[in-house]
Amino acid sequence: MPDRAPQPVDRQLPTDEARDLISLVRDIAQREIAPKAAEEEDAGRFPRDVFTLLSESGLLGLPYDSEYGGGDQPYEVYLQVLEELAAARLTVGLGVSVHSLSCHALAHYGTKEQQVEHLPAMLGGGLLGAYCLSEPSSGSDAAGMRTKAERDGDDWVLTGTKAWITHGGIADFYTVFARSGGEGTRGITAFLVPGDAEGLSAAVPEKKMGLKGSPTAQIHLDGVRISDDRRIGDEGQGFAIALSALDSGRLGIAACAIGVAQAALDEAVAYATGREQFGRRIADFQGLRFMLADMATQIEAGRALYLAAARLRDAGRPFSKQAAMAKLLCTDAAMKVTTDAVQVLGGYGYTADFPVERYMREAKVLQIVEGTNQIQRMVIARHLAGPESR
Repeated sequence: MPDRAPQPVDRQLPTDEARDLISLVRDIAQREIAPKAAEEEDAGRFPRDVFTLLSESGLLGLPYDSEYGGGDQPYEVYLQVLEELAAARLTVGLGVSVHSLSCHALAHYGTKEQQVEHLPAMLGGGLLGAYCLSEPSSGSDAAGMRTKAERDGDDWVLTGTKAWITHGGIADFYTVFARSGGEGTRGITAFLVPGDAEGLSAAVPEKKMGLKGSPTAQIHLDGVRISDDRRIGDEGQGFAIALSALDSGRLGIAACAIGVAQAALDEAVAYATGREQFGRRIADFQGLRFMLADMATQIEAGRALYLAAARLRDAGRPFSKQAAMAKLLCTDAAMKVTTDAVQVLGGYGYTADFPVERYMREAKVLQIVEGTNQIQRMVIARHLAGPESR
């Protein structure tokens, strides 16, 4: 039916190397990811083979130091790679973002010895990571965590349950935050836990409305013993490390959201220019043309905002407020654009024969993960008006 193929996003990239990188990602997305996305999502299959290919292609450590196997790419380039991957399949784009998030603590706060020992395998050795902050009773209130880390000689013993863990049960390593001291934000420490550690297990994955190919599960830590050389940063520094990682991770979610929205817009435009009613293309009706125009405008605005925040990060300037703004705007835009895409396709949009219903279901979770959009508004407001009065 469609008579107009979607055109690739015209990206402003800083180097020829970055342009070659985007070309590589588009080739992998078109050949290895997009053709199997619908079938594998419907079956709930995680594409570990794709992540192996991404690792072999140098795409799992793009924003990190090449000394340890990273790609030395600025964040503005890395995020556009995420967008391309998410447009092909959100399970892949989000998975790369979560993997990068799980490497952040060691890459930025680990000792030189820790980085030499672990980072090459994490960034380019085929491993897959998970980030363990939330718990069943502490999601948005991460400082209320109850998972314990107790000293035992030169070891630590971790006990508790982490919740909503992307890659839970299939990850090769987990960046775990646990309470090693008193209450509040200063009693939390970060640890690098091997996926095969004795006492670590995963619950049955959650049954979700979307992202069915990406396992999300509780992780149980039943007396998991690890040596002190797997502690990341100082004792009690874990909460600051977690927040630092989330600022960057929120930009990853923003980029993934724009990828999903772009895919939905492309599908809507292709359908509208190929479908005829009343003797005319439905794209010729003004009401629908205005919908498409609004969808495209929201996408461009979101892309500009996440890239502006990324450039602040690349320049070493504060970007926490802008990261929250980007996550908020981009994920809300993705929800609106994907819902409108279903409307453009009408009854067909509500069927699994077209991908827009999957995009809509997937977009919803992006308003929730790595800080709900209500939390993002709180973060932004604190930057503007200071902390709330008690």
